[in-house]
Amino acid sequence: MTVSTRIAVIAVGDRSRHDDGVGWAVLSRLRERAAVRPLPPGTALSECDLDPGRLIRLWEDAGLAVVLESAHARPSRPGRIYRLELGAAELWRPGVMSPHGLGEAVELARELGRLPGHLVAYAVDSADISLGQGLSEPVAAMVEPLAERVEEEIVRHQVTAAAGAVASTAS
Repeated sequence: MTVSTRIAVIAVGDRSRHDDGVGWAVLSRLRERAAVRPLPPGTALSECDLDPGRLIRLWEDAGLAVVLESAHARPSRPGRIYRLELGAAELWRPGVMSPHGLGEAVELARELGRLPGHLVAYAVDSADISLGQGLSEPVAAMVEPLAERVEEEIVRHQVTAAAGAVASTAS
């Protein structure tokens, strides 16, 4: 079995709706940080509208896909970061959180056999998704910590993939 080293970090949402642009803000911060500390080769930073088909194309053949988006949790705690992982019960639970079509994209990708090797979504509970530019204060405060968490996620994936490659060559 071949393990993909490609990593896809994908911002989902609409940056013309205040906090719905949190993924774009995190991607921007990751690009700034990469100028000093480059991301691993094969890492793609991409933006996606709300189209599940496009989202699937962006994560296809990735060993790791990290999706960044806003969420509308109940009860609301603006700025709270949720880490959701493929296979975990909290990946998509109607009535608790409303990620941008992530549940539909996962189910469609599962049916088509086009899931990434590992899928993690980071969703930030939004305070304001009305039309307009700029993030609310509690969401803006999470951009830097979330960029750090994405970098840590990438490092964890690399360590796990390297350990798996060593184990498979030893057997």
